[in-house]
Amino acid sequence: MTPIEITNRLATEVLDPMKRAFVGKDEIIDLLGICLIGGENLFILGPPGTAKSALVQQLAARLEGKTFDYLLTRFTEPNELFGPFDIRKLREGELQTNTEGMLPEASLVFLDELLNANSAILNSLLVALNERVFRRGKETRQLAALMFVGASNNLPEDDALQALFDRFLLRVHCDNVSGEQLPEVLMAGWQLATGNPERSSLHFDDLRLAQAALAGVELSAIRQPFAELVRRIRHAGIPVSDRRAVKLQRVIAASALLSHRMDARLSDLWVVRHIWDTEDQQEVLASVVDQTINRQEASPEDHPRARNANGPEAESLARDLEAIMESLGNNESKDVERAYLRDRLGILEGRCQWVKDNAQREWLLQRVAEVWPSLKN
Repeated sequence: MTPIEITNRLATEVLDPMKRAFVGKDEIIDLLGICLIGGENLFILGPPGTAKSALVQQLAARLEGKTFDYLLTRFTEPNELFGPFDIRKLREGELQTNTEGMLPEASLVFLDELLNANSAILNSLLVALNERVFRRGKETRQLAALMFVGASNNLPEDDALQALFDRFLLRVHCDNVSGEQLPEVLMAGWQLATGNPERSSLHFDDLRLAQAALAGVELSAIRQPFAELVRRIRHAGIPVSDRRAVKLQRVIAASALLSHRMDARLSDLWVVRHIWDTEDQQEVLASVVDQTINRQEASPEDHPRARNANGPEAESLARDLEAIMESLGNNESKDVERAYLRDRLGILEGRCQWVKDNAQREWLLQRVAEVWPSLKN
């Protein structure tokens, strides 16, 4: 099979049936597909009972190959993830891990309640997530994992867990669906509970071939706009390291493959919406990314997630504008601070263009226009 044929089968045999089975979870399912092909890790944030675990378990159930699923607690030990020492080898004086059925042999790894990770397993997890390698004493093993998925009810609060969170290139929020969709959720949940998912004949080894083809995706058309986008995101106060920017090229290429193309378009930059560190960064990222995407005319070849249907909230924009005005009022003559405020206001002005309600949009744009002269002095 060609890489395009593999990604087409992933979409039609795995991702699309999952979208029919889970109401309101299309974005998360698309990101699971992107990270599988891109070979990067996905973090799912959301309260209990929002189907975080069920989504990953359904993905695993629909693909052929080994998976590993574990609920972390504060007392989880390395043996529970990577396997115990091999007793037979230990008798011979060798320290060798028996990894049968454990994380090192799995092509898809799901770590629920990821941020419960303790110091005993933290270093091993960091290396596994970043380098796809397991090290224990003199023992070093290459991991089979195509993708790690982590889930948590909250974001990290200390530096050690922040380092773990940082190993997940893309992040997505998983919440309860709206009240209007609840009847659909009840029906879909009943069907999931009473039936078994149809397993595709697609194997993780097939997806490995698609991953290997990422290097053949042509990125030259989007590289300069992508670099400009990263600079704008940094100006907005959202950190993007060089390492993260380089790795993002893999999921951009994966978006192209899943859109049946071997060349990337501006629309494939939609994945950059999902590099937030805090929830309040999501709207800013969406606005900046959408401005870049909309420089290119929409095409049937675009990934379905490229055109963001949800506009920003007017109330949130009004609060951001008030914060800028307050900072301006406290700012006497510091040129650096004024330049930063100009950048913030410019991004906010772009976000205002996407407010759906005409009256709210015009009111916000008028207020922005009133603030600009104060910053240009």
